[in-house]
Amino acid sequence: MKIKRFFATDMRQAIKMVREELGSDAVILSNKNVEGGVEIVAARDYDEQQIQARLQQQEEKKAILKNPVIKPFAKPTHSQYSMKPEATLGAKKPLRERREAPRQKVEWSQEPALVEMGQELKQIRKVIDARLSESDWMNGARTNPVRVDLLKRLRNVGFSTGLSLETVNCLDEHDDEESGVRKAQQRLANQLPIADDNLLEHGGVVALVGPTGVGKTTTIAKLAARYRLKYGSRQIALVTTDNYRIGAYEQLSTYGKILDVPVRAASTPEELDNVLNSFIDRKLVLIDTAGMGQRDNRLAQQFALFSECQTAIKSYLVLSAATQTRGLDETIKTFQGFAPQSCILTKTDEAFSLGAAVSSLIKSQLPLAWITDGQQVPEDLHIAHPNRLLNECFSAEDSDYNSADTFNYEAWVAQANV
Repeated sequence: MKIKRFFATDMRQAIKMVREELGSDAVILSNKNVEGGVEIVAARDYDEQQIQARLQQQEEKKAILKNPVIKPFAKPTHSQYSMKPEATLGAKKPLRERREAPRQKVEWSQEPALVEMGQELKQIRKVIDARLSESDWMNGARTNPVRVDLLKRLRNVGFSTGLSLETVNCLDEHDDEESGVRKAQQRLANQLPIADDNLLEHGGVVALVGPTGVGKTTTIAKLAARYRLKYGSRQIALVTTDNYRIGAYEQLSTYGKILDVPVRAASTPEELDNVLNSFIDRKLVLIDTAGMGQRDNRLAQQFALFSECQTAIKSYLVLSAATQTRGLDETIKTFQGFAPQSCILTKTDEAFSLGAAVSSLIKSQLPLAWITDGQQVPEDLHIAHPNRLLNECFSAEDSDYNSADTFNYEAWVAQANV
């Protein structure tokens, strides 16, 4: 086994050096940040079973020396063999037990340092495998201009790297540009989950949750106005649990006065139960919640407010299409505590591109129920249609995109969000 240490300015360059020096089968044993870049220790002809066997042998020797079964220089007497044969056999059994004991106590997977190293190796191995597969794909894609052009368009509208590669790979060799785009749109539309529960038809108690600034209050006004037009003001009520933002209750009350629907506030589970019981004759109750960042400690209070409430509440997660992919992924993960059954995608008119939002929804498989694309109440509220949304994705213009430019796929893979 050959082990060597590598230094580079970044991880990508270091991995490249490992591959050139030790080959693609090399194993990363450790990596850490150092002054001026990163340090990687890699090995070739790495034999995990051999190392494990050596560790076990060393532990067995230590155990035998620590607890010897046969005393050194002790001469057995005649009675030991003739009078008590069972005892003699029994004396051999502990030897085997003691020899086997270290194998039970010291396992490769139970050593903390080795466990951590093993997990680190798996992660780095995944990165290497992903880079190798992407490099192989790039070499093959250069011979297929339709795939390369489609990849440009997917990049241009913000789709993630992994989803873009999967989508491009669905093309056949004979697909032209038009059929390739059509096939890609249909594939993405089929992957996008759409909610089948229309809250304006089924009613119930519905809470809109999400981070600050995504448009929860305005979306509630749009839903309430749309519902009032169809069923009247006596079938709907509004509630706010936002006790943190100044003017939150006043803003919702303004909408309530315009729509002629009652508005109440609640800050504890008991208050929320009482308010909801007072609206038991209403077909739809919409709850506006406090907008908080993913790392806000007060978010736990909102979780508790709904989990301790006796009334069944359906939650819808409100996401802004103007948020980047990582922010959307983190928001979806953070608000899992509310167990949202669907989501509402807002501000599609403000988003530079819609690919990031679609990528996050496909990745999380959180059903999309509604889309908003403006401030007008209630006009700028639409039921989600996957094909319509994908058409908007591909028709979005990007001032930075130029089909005549040389497409640097490798640079894009290194910078894009997977």
